[in-house]
Amino acid sequence: MARFKRILLKLSGESLMGEQGHGIDPQRLADYARQIEEVHRMGVQIGIVIGGGNIFRGLSGSQKGFDRVKGDQMGMCATVINSLALSSALGAIGVKNKVLTAIRMEPIGEFYSKWKAIEAMEAGYVCIFSAGTGSPYFTTDTGSSLRGIEIEADVMLKGTRVDGIYTADPEKDPSATKFTTITYDEVYTRGLKVMDLTATAMCKENNLPIYVFNMDIYGNLKRVMDGEDIGTLVHN
Repeated sequence: MARFKRILLKLSGESLMGEQGHGIDPQRLADYARQIEEVHRMGVQIGIVIGGGNIFRGLSGSQKGFDRVKGDQMGMCATVINSLALSSALGAIGVKNKVLTAIRMEPIGEFYSKWKAIEAMEAGYVCIFSAGTGSPYFTTDTGSSLRGIEIEADVMLKGTRVDGIYTADPEKDPSATKFTTITYDEVYTRGLKVMDLTATAMCKENNLPIYVFNMDIYGNLKRVMDGEDIGTLVHN
């Protein structure tokens, strides 16, 4: 039995770069698709949000002279490109899926609604939610929190390149220690960068736990669903 029945999987756009340093690495994309297929075969209902940082990040764009609203809209379009890439990779291995967009852009994707998404997931489709919240000034972390709460997910699985949450950045501080579990209040008081404050507050207020794990190690997604403690659980 899978640990969770319905999940919101948040994937990093930057992780899609793989070893290339830019764009979409076909090998990383294929690895993600196969990991998702493994969990889908377990009967888990899956919603996915992917960032766009491998293509364009709105906030960094605004720091280089782009209008913030237009920059964020460019970032939303970047998430759509990544979502279409993942949709194609899933389709290639026989996983039924739908791309739903927060901004109308048929026929690229269907316009998102909670009920359409839940109906599709219950019918065995993987749903990929793109274009963030559809509004500027909100990150894809916040988009993930919003979608996770809306689709009544049991958990948000935040796939990153580190294996959980540490007392400090483990890439910079070798003495950093890992949390197995941590409360939202501890995340706040310690000033830990799990997600942005808006996203974290939404999860806390709506009692949506977050599980942070390393998605870049093949097989880890299934290990999480099998109940192995390979990451960090954030809860109330």
